[in-house]
Amino acid sequence: LPQCVPGSLEDPKTVTHHKLIHATSEKVLTDTKTVLEENIQDRDVLLLIKKRAPPPLPKMADVSAEEKRKQEQKAPDKEAILKATANLPSRNADRTVAHHNMRDFQTELRKILVSLIEVAQKLLALNPDAVELFKKANAMLDEDEEDRVDEIALRQLTEMGFPESRAVKALRLNHMSVTQAMEWLIEHADDPTVDAPLPGQTPPEATAEAAASSAEAAAGPSSEACGEEAKDELTEIFKKIRRKREFRPDPRAVIALMEMGFDEKEVVDALRVNNNQQNAACEWLLGDRKPSPEDLDKGIDTNSPLFQAILENPVVQLGLTNPKTLLAFEDMLENPLNSTQWMNDPETGPVMLQISRIFQ
Repeated sequence: LPQCVPGSLEDPKTVTHHKLIHATSEKVLTDTKTVLEENIQDRDVLLLIKKRAPPPLPKMADVSAEEKRKQEQKAPDKEAILKATANLPSRNADRTVAHHNMRDFQTELRKILVSLIEVAQKLLALNPDAVELFKKANAMLDEDEEDRVDEIALRQLTEMGFPESRAVKALRLNHMSVTQAMEWLIEHADDPTVDAPLPGQTPPEATAEAAASSAEAAAGPSSEACGEEAKDELTEIFKKIRRKREFRPDPRAVIALMEMGFDEKEVVDALRVNNNQQNAACEWLLGDRKPSPEDLDKGIDTNSPLFQAILENPVVQLGLTNPKTLLAFEDMLENPLNSTQWMNDPETGPVMLQISRIFQ
């Protein structure tokens, strides 16, 4: 570049459309610095590269078209909605009414389930394979995942020196989180009630008795037993399934509400009525306590048009002959938060969908 006069138009460092790059270091040289400032040595190789041309500015016509497209896709504001609907008849829609309708459905659904369970039991009792079907169902419930404790988490805590019974309690209280369970164990190490069973949970002795009783029922009558005995056995199995599906209160919510001074039985009733929602249960305990726990076991009027329409639906009729549907009804009755999994089940979902549609 010796032929270029510094500062002239031919000087590459003053030409805005080019840039100089040091070949070895691949460094882009700064336009405002000198060769000395850039530490350029003899025999260094510099590359003169043409800069990329900046993108052309959009034309006004393109800008207008883009802006017009955005305006067309924009959601209408409140003023535009009122203007467009000015000629429509007025309807005083109350959001609280919609909320109460949903609440009414939840209350009514419970009554419907109570009555449908009775119908399903009668239908399933006519099935010659009903006893065998429900023995299998009974065994499946014995392996309920919620009763299990994460063995790896339990081993981690016991290896730290915590007693197994305390570790199990801590894990159940803290949703199987090892870290939170460990913090709980350390915090309650000197608590005199640390080894007390969780509220609402069955003591180990009662669990053992229930398991033995369940085994006796599963054994069933001999091959020489008559139909009446088989029917009685099925009734016993239904009862045991119902007991196993009994409501399980959230231990944390129970402890929190009992610390406020409420009796344990009242707290469990409040959580059962309010689907394990602690805040709603607290309001129920402080309020008029409606509905009562007894109301939860009442069925719907079997002569009502609603219930008759449900029973006349072919999908519901077919579903009531499926043992899985009865198990789903029992589960939703005592654990309403499990309704979503049954709604998504390919066997029980269509039945629940039809019940909802008929009610609406």
